[in-house]
Amino acid sequence: MTSSDPTRLLARLVAVDSVNPDLVPGGAGESGVADFCGEWLAARGFEVHRLEKRPGRPSLVAVARGTGGGRSLMLNGHLDTVGLSGYDGDPLEPRIDGGRMYGRGTFDMKGGIAAMMTAAARAVSRGPLRGDVIVACVADEEHGSLGTAEVLESFTADAAIVTEPSHLEVTLAHKGFVWFDVEVEGRAAHGSRPDLGIDAIAKAGHFLVALEEWGRRLADGPAHPLLGTGTVHASVVHGGEEPSTYPARCRITLERRTVPGESADSVERELTAVLDQLATTVPDFRHRLTRGLHREPFEADPEAAIVRTLTHHAEQALGRPPVIRAEPFWTDCALLDRAGIPCLLFGVDGEGAHAATEYVELASLDRLTEILTDTIADFCA
Repeated sequence: MTSSDPTRLLARLVAVDSVNPDLVPGGAGESGVADFCGEWLAARGFEVHRLEKRPGRPSLVAVARGTGGGRSLMLNGHLDTVGLSGYDGDPLEPRIDGGRMYGRGTFDMKGGIAAMMTAAARAVSRGPLRGDVIVACVADEEHGSLGTAEVLESFTADAAIVTEPSHLEVTLAHKGFVWFDVEVEGRAAHGSRPDLGIDAIAKAGHFLVALEEWGRRLADGPAHPLLGTGTVHASVVHGGEEPSTYPARCRITLERRTVPGESADSVERELTAVLDQLATTVPDFRHRLTRGLHREPFEADPEAAIVRTLTHHAEQALGRPPVIRAEPFWTDCALLDRAGIPCLLFGVDGEGAHAATEYVELASLDRLTEILTDTIADFCA
């Protein structure tokens, strides 16, 4: 069977509900869209593997085996989307207007999935390649990235391209993050007895001021050439029980966005120093610190073979050198890089990730498919 047009394929993908149930309880998950992708790729001669450690949360790996002696390339994109509630119109009814396709996931990131599937099929159909072409359609990127983690337990490649939306700009770095809970401890007492109570919320106020000062120091510090500096902010505050009681505790959840060269351990040392300073200068300041989820920042080698190959074909297709950029948000590139797979991010143009209106520029979808096709054929030759 011949390869499909990426616009028609994208419309089919958008029509399949794949809301991540870890974001929206009761969400459909990836089963339906994984079934469709598996059938589509199998019909084009790919060897299809379904990985499903968590029932109902499958990832799909489709392989076109090379003749041997060539480099293997993995194309990686996520099947899950954010929720449908609040979308302007029918989020599962793809609509084309003014050269754009509208619908949930068109931009983030079923456009990338459609382009990489079509490009892989086209490149393989051109003639025998020596290297393997691996198409990884993964679950759960919008929450915990369990899909790519599961794929990497069984599959590897000489290089990878993550087709997250990038406006047809070559993305070579992104920030990481680490979350912490700081629980400031007070002493509960009746509101009429300040002699007995210690106000945990008031003590936490000292920490919030120190957090803001920490953020200013980061902003004034050394900057990464593409990403700038790391950042920190308080994202959730819980404290107190009732108006007439001194609060015994106040919990602050904070997020520290990291740049290459920073790690969860180095950030925890910075945070511990801030808290230790408060413990020595603020009377009755007591706290407990708990580290939560963390993801590492990513930075590609600009001289890596996959970066040079894709950049060359992007320049050929665009008629100019592509923009080199970085993203402030985290992606699965970091997991691939940590697994020893050189990678970069390159995807469609459009707008509306996680928004009430979402669209992809269809011209960019065609251009992305063209660039990926030529990159696969060149890299895996």
